Amino acid sequence: MIRFIYTLLLTLISPILLFTLYRSKPGKPPFGSRWKEHFGLTPKLENSSKAPIWVHCVSVGETIAAIPFIQALKEKYPSTPIVITTTTSTGAQQAEKISHLAEHRYMPIDLPFAIKGFIRNIQPQKMLIMETELWPNTIYYAAKAGIKISVINARLSQRSANKYKKFLPIFKLLSNGIDKILCQNSSDAERFYQLGIHKKALEITGSLKFDLSIAPEIIQSGQSLRSKLGEKRPVWIAASTHDNEEEFILAVHRTLLTYLPNALLILVPRHPERFDYVAKLCLENNFKLSRRTTQTESSHMGNIYLADTMGEMMLLIQAADICFMGGSLIGDKVGGHNVLEPAALGKPIITGPSYYNFKEIIDMLQQINAIQIVKTQEELLSCLLDKFQSKEYPDSTLKSFIEEHSGAVKRTVKYI
Repeated sequence: MIRFIYTLLLTLISPILLFTLYRSKPGKPPFGSRWKEHFGLTPKLENSSKAPIWVHCVSVGETIAAIPFIQALKEKYPSTPIVITTTTSTGAQQAEKISHLAEHRYMPIDLPFAIKGFIRNIQPQKMLIMETELWPNTIYYAAKAGIKISVINARLSQRSANKYKKFLPIFKLLSNGIDKILCQNSSDAERFYQLGIHKKALEITGSLKFDLSIAPEIIQSGQSLRSKLGEKRPVWIAASTHDNEEEFILAVHRTLLTYLPNALLILVPRHPERFDYVAKLCLENNFKLSRRTTQTESSHMGNIYLADTMGEMMLLIQAADICFMGGSLIGDKVGGHNVLEPAALGKPIITGPSYYNFKEIIDMLQQINAIQIVKTQEELLSCLLDKFQSKEYPDSTLKSFIEEHSGAVKRTVKYI
């Protein structure tokens, strides 16, 4: 009955959800004729020699995190096809980069006819869900078709756990068909257990995000960009910023320029549809702006470099001295973003006070004094000035931290 009511409500609101998904935005890749895949009209895989392993990621972040795991999975099972699904077109853009390892299809909307169509055409033997992207009909019909379902790199914040506790019947509906939940840490496992997941279904594998694979060309491209931006000037990056954060960042950068006139801010908005808005905001505040997509020989001479591209975060962080991680200044709306990317590159990290999505990781970084938490513009400014003055980068402590906690890919493949 609960699933029936859920399906009815989803049917009613799906036009709004689909409008949001398909709406054209600057910097957002179009779906083109592939929109039909959201409705279960899924093309069969080119390699249908065996039943494939189905890896579901939502968007860009999950897809990037899944890449080392998919590489390891393919190495262990070279003859088994892998299909990777994403909901968004930006996620699809990332998935295309590993098309030699896995074929991409769009995730069908969570309505019975669409899920059945996908399963009928793809016929997966196993479904692996990245993090905690749980959809009732997907799990129900996949389990009904005999597909083993595991959640990998699973995380459950206390905030999310508290919400699920209020609607336990819905959580049980979500979790009934799941065979294994491979958690990032013991805190996540304990929260799943408190919600009624049997201990036999829970394993702790660590976070896949620790197993970052940094290609040498990424380092080289980052160094090349830095040489163009100016090797001797102080450069900081504000990564994955959201609405109402850029104003805060720009105010800090304006004051920083009074101390360090040649300082450069690499500004990376989280969502591509906001690139033009952020560019306008910078110009309205009288900054000298250059954009990555419109580079010329003189375009690197500004005091703000707007990174209006997708999938280049590691390259951009490599080009900076210090990294401020966004999504952490706007209350409980976002809960921070992945601080392990700058850590893997040995860049000093600063974040705002809202980081519940990465609490365990940031707590560990605080224990080794490898991250700074700032609440005000004055605190961020002071932190930047201290770090630019000390010039203690790259930070070898951070790279050791990453190496110490790596191995989640190997452990996850073992359980799969």
